[in-house]
Amino acid sequence: MATKPSGTTTTPTTTNKNPTVKNQTYKPNVIPYRPNRRHNRRRRCNCRRCFCLCCFWSVLIIFSILFLAAIAGAIFYVLYHPQLPSFAISSLKISQFNLTTTSDDTTKLTTKFNITLSTKNKNKKLIYTYDPIVLTAESTNQIVLGNGIFPGFISIPNNVTNIHSTLSMVSQDLDVDSVSTLKSELKRKNGLPVKILLDTKMVVQMDKLKSKKVGIRVTCDNIHGLIPKGKIPTVASITNAKCKFDLRIKILRWTF
Repeated sequence: MATKPSGTTTTPTTTNKNPTVKNQTYKPNVIPYRPNRRHNRRRRCNCRRCFCLCCFWSVLIIFSILFLAAIAGAIFYVLYHPQLPSFAISSLKISQFNLTTTSDDTTKLTTKFNITLSTKNKNKKLIYTYDPIVLTAESTNQIVLGNGIFPGFISIPNNVTNIHSTLSMVSQDLDVDSVSTLKSELKRKNGLPVKILLDTKMVVQMDKLKSKKVGIRVTCDNIHGLIPKGKIPTVASITNAKCKFDLRIKILRWTF
């Protein structure tokens, strides 16, 4: 009799010769991650656009303000036709000028100047209000010869104001360079060169409007005077004297 094969079969087992290799699974429905570069580009474009718009509007606003200020200045000039005040020296007398040397080789300066200046307001509608004026007499190399002060005043339109003041100095010590400079200048035929400085602050008023205080400096040069030998004062030469008016604008620590 023939024997029937049994229902169970045995399959030979295969062994993995390389244990380090792992089985990889394949997932056809999973999409690999890729960074969205278009989104980053859109952000950069938006930032640049905002920056450009801010710069454009800032420049436009600044130019608009400057344009309106220029129009206002033109209207103000046409209506008021403003002019700066003028200054002139009427007379300068040297009453005293002494250089004395003490026993310790220290040179002292004693002076006295009598000065008269005039200022004119040429405007028809503007009023100038001056603070107290500080006057200084100087020689070459900014050697101070005397100091004085004149009280504040109001200069109305088309008006001339005279300024009388005495500039003096009592026993002021001088260094060696200043002494040698003064001695050489005293030997000049036309006399000692003198420069007068006026420093103050001014307010401009037009109708009911007032400006803020602005610093001014008036410089009068080309003045020469002989030193008095006795008690009679000498009159300085002011034929070629000219006075220059300058605004002194202070920004932080700097004055222009």
